[in-house]
Amino acid sequence: MGLHIGVCGAGAFASSFIPLFQAHPWVEEVSIAELLPERRAEQAARFGIRQAYASLDELCQSSVDAIAIFTQRWLHGPQALQALYAGKHVYSAVPAGVSLEELRALIQAVEETGLIYMLGETSYYYPTCIYCRERFRRGDFGRFVYGEGEYLHDMSHGFYEAYQHSGGENWKQTAGFPPMFYPTHSVSMILAVTGARMTQVSCLGFQDDHEDGIFTPEGNLWHNVFSDETALFRTSDGGMARINEFRRVGHHGRRSVRLSIFGTEACFEEQADHDVWVTRDRQMEDVTDLLTCRVYTPEDLEEMRRQGVQSDFFSGLAPVHHRERLPKEFWGLRNGHFGSHQFLVDDFVRAVVEHKLPPNHVWAAARYNAPGIVAHQSALQEGAVLPIPDFGDPPKGWEFLTLEG
Repeated sequence: MGLHIGVCGAGAFASSFIPLFQAHPWVEEVSIAELLPERRAEQAARFGIRQAYASLDELCQSSVDAIAIFTQRWLHGPQALQALYAGKHVYSAVPAGVSLEELRALIQAVEETGLIYMLGETSYYYPTCIYCRERFRRGDFGRFVYGEGEYLHDMSHGFYEAYQHSGGENWKQTAGFPPMFYPTHSVSMILAVTGARMTQVSCLGFQDDHEDGIFTPEGNLWHNVFSDETALFRTSDGGMARINEFRRVGHHGRRSVRLSIFGTEACFEEQADHDVWVTRDRQMEDVTDLLTCRVYTPEDLEEMRRQGVQSDFFSGLAPVHHRERLPKEFWGLRNGHFGSHQFLVDDFVRAVVEHKLPPNHVWAAARYNAPGIVAHQSALQEGAVLPIPDFGDPPKGWEFLTLEG
């Protein structure tokens, strides 16, 4: 008997995942929950979905085994808690939560229920992260010295459309979401390589003056004035890390999420147009081809234009990806976010069926999210050095999936 997956929020992003859940050999049925009646009917018809619910409440009362949350970012924490306490396993789009209290509550809910929680962090499966993680585990970097993770995503590069699509008439009120409340793409790029955590932070913010008025005290729900935030962290392994979360920036390279790792023996640098491995004895290797996902098909490009989303929603696999461990039913299906979508779905389904922790379990989610939450508080205090709480590791008794990304 296969799993019954309920997808909460049936917008453009969920549309990239519904076909993968439906294709997975261990999933028997997929249902959806969507507040907007027109979208609910349209998506149910588009994907041949038998059960379509009008709310998360209805979905929690249904027979689904697990709920995948693809709603607006500040809703994820409370909705995941509701689903867990309704007895459902949870897959959550990022971020996991927008406060330290929400992160603590999620961990407590997993400990109390024994259910699987997985954060849908795409960066864990990015080619650069996989490459660095494997070389770090072999000791090729030496000791970790310094890392750079950044998410450079200008508002004009799809964010206006996304917020308008999800926020309705009052979309500006939510478009001013503090950049450091959405830190997991960049923070996880470093921590998923080293296995360490961030211990303290000093962060500064760039006060926005754009005519759209989004990042102003009265312009959004968080009274946030920062469109860009830069944080310097101490890491638990004695190193340092710099994280940039920029929403107003004149940059649009090959990738909006970038990683660099500097060790005592070697370094990896991801730049706008190429990727380089360098060593202390002055050896240099261009690894761009190894880490580049396939070219988009004409059908992909047409779908991008139709949906008005960024091209990385449709990027396929790179040579460094361990494609051999994916279900054969995924072969030829659309992927996304630099090859991550198929691995995210497969890891979640396997985690639920085998009852083992996926890589981005709830304790990892807290390690990815907490640094940004504290960093924003530091920015509000003009760079005050603040401690980041340690949410610990999974308690003994949990088994882990051993599959690589």
